Amino acid sequence: MILYIVLAILVTIGLVWLIDKFIPSKLRPVVMIVLWVVIGFLAYNTFMSVYKPIQFNQIKNKRYAQVIKSLIDIRDAQLAHKQVTGRFANNFDNLVSFIDTAQFTITQRRDTSVLDVEMTKRFGGVETFKDEVIIDTLGFVSVKDSLFGSDNRYKTMMNVPVGQDGAKFELKAGFLDQNDIKIPVFEASVKKAVILNDQDKDLVNQENQVVSVEAVNGDAIKVGSMEEVNTNGNWPKTYGAD
Repeated sequence: MILYIVLAILVTIGLVWLIDKFIPSKLRPVVMIVLWVVIGFLAYNTFMSVYKPIQFNQIKNKRYAQVIKSLIDIRDAQLAHKQVTGRFANNFDNLVSFIDTAQFTITQRRDTSVLDVEMTKRFGGVETFKDEVIIDTLGFVSVKDSLFGSDNRYKTMMNVPVGQDGAKFELKAGFLDQNDIKIPVFEASVKKAVILNDQDKDLVNQENQVVSVEAVNGDAIKVGSMEEVNTNGNWPKTYGAD
C-alpha cells in the first residue's frame, strides 16, 4: 500500500512538471492547485499508514500491561483460595468474600522419632523407634494482608481496567480428570477486542491473528486454563511475570 502511494506521488509530481511545460498559462494555476492538493492528500495517507500502527502498538502495550496486572492479582487470589479450600473459586463474589475473611495457617514441620510399639513387641521388648513428621500450628494470618496489605484493589479486580466501559473479566473454575484424580483448574480472560474497542478495527483484527513468542497470541489475554493444569498467563515476559 505504501509503495502504491509513493508511486502515485511521484506520478503526480511528474504530471505537475508536464503541466508546467504544456498547459496554457491561464489554466496552470487551477490545475496546479488541484494536483498539489492531491499530492498533499497522498502524502498524508502515506504518513498515517506508517504512524497509525505505531500509535496502535503504543496504546495496545500500555493497555495490555494494565490488564495483565489485574490478571496477576486474580491468579494470586485464586492460588490462595486453592491453598486454603482445595479448589478455585468460580465467581468473583466468592473470591472477594474469601479474601475478606480467610486466613492462612502458619505451620512448622518437625522430624522426630517415636517408639514403635508393634516392632518393640516383635523384638521381645527391645525398644524400636520409627521416624515421624510432626506439623505444628504456629498461628494464622489474614489472606488479605498477605496478598494486598492495606490496598483494596482486590474488590474491583473483576473489572477490566481499560477499554470498553463496564467490561468484566470472564472467570471459570472446575476440575480436570487425570488418572482418576480430579485436579482443580481455573481460567480468567478478556477479549482483545474489549481492551481495544475504540481502536482501528482492521488493526484489532490483525492483532487477533498474531502468532509470536514476543506477543500475546490469540484473541484474548488470559491466565490459567480449563483444558490443562496451568496457572500461567499467555503473555510474554516483556509484560511481566507469566
